[in-house]
Amino acid sequence: MDLVNLGIKAIFIENMVFAYFLGMCSFLAVSKKVSTAFGLGLAVVFVLGMTVPMNWLLSEFVLNEGALSWLSPEFAKIDLTFLRFIMFIAIIAAMVQLVEMTIEKFSPSLYGSLGIFLPLIAVNCAILGSSLFMAQRDYSLAEASVFGFSSGIGFFLAIVALAAIREKLKYSNVPDGLKGLGITMFITGLMGIAFMSFMGISI
Repeated sequence: MDLVNLGIKAIFIENMVFAYFLGMCSFLAVSKKVSTAFGLGLAVVFVLGMTVPMNWLLSEFVLNEGALSWLSPEFAKIDLTFLRFIMFIAIIAAMVQLVEMTIEKFSPSLYGSLGIFLPLIAVNCAILGSSLFMAQRDYSLAEASVFGFSSGIGFFLAIVALAAIREKLKYSNVPDGLKGLGITMFITGLMGIAFMSFMGISI
């Protein structure tokens, strides 16, 4: 049940977009069409689901103080946590490159519509933020896996929901001063308030 609660918390209560405002650049830029948002959302789910547990393994067996003791007792005092940022980003960049090549091969149209925002997943603060939260909170491997995948689902739900609303806005009478990014920011704020209603839920 603890893992279920962690998953629900990562999806709804501590949503990367609405609770921490991470990944807002791609969230706002790629949410104009549902099809594009759906593709990016799935890519983020995959990258987060893979990189968070991989970064946990990296921290546990390489970066943390004493993590290298499995090599030899002589390495027990080595602390490589100062490399955490750059190593986490390297893992993320490698996974994003894999996703980019896969999408380009199997869905060229989606690859074209995502444009520059697909490789920018590598520097998406929501992706790095999830790994840093995982390290800060001392999650186990199972918790890190659930947290990473659930954080991706949370981003997926957020960007697809916003894209669906923005598609309907094309047929709405939006005041001139709010057209475009203005009304989008209002909607994002209202969605964030809606997601806050899940606070306190526990199974």
